[in-house]
Amino acid sequence: MALYVLRTTVGREAQVLDFLASNAKKVKGISALLFPHGMAGYILIEADNPDIIKQISLGVPYVGGVLRTPTRMEEVQHLIEFKPEEVDIHKGDVVQIIAGPFKGEKAKVTRIDVQKSQVVLELLEAAVPIPITLNLDSVKVLTKAEAAEAESEEKRDED
Repeated sequence: MALYVLRTTVGREAQVLDFLASNAKKVKGISALLFPHGMAGYILIEADNPDIIKQISLGVPYVGGVLRTPTRMEEVQHLIEFKPEEVDIHKGDVVQIIAGPFKGEKAKVTRIDVQKSQVVLELLEAAVPIPITLNLDSVKVLTKAEAAEAESEEKRDED
């Protein structure tokens, strides 16, 4: 089996992948279909030869063609491997929302989903705490959970 690259229209990769997957079920010689997010306009196909790919892509809209020379796995390995991001946001941290409709608001982190790259927040200024889910890149940490707890204890001691 070799790894081949299929050119597609940018933004239509998922649609082409669905068509190819349904066509590949009817033909032997296709092992895998993959659309790496870092390669807009391309789909990777593991197949016996490029003629099989041409066969399954015949009549599929948004297909540009197949590169006839196989690609080495080392060339695309960095696009396929999942590398979890180092996240420096923890439950209880106070953050500022830097994007979206709540931009500029301060909130407290209630949950983090590293796989989806999302964080669930509760606005500090809101009368009723409503959970808001945002992307991790839409928030900026203002104070860490430990610092926020120490700050609130100091305020209690002063009162």
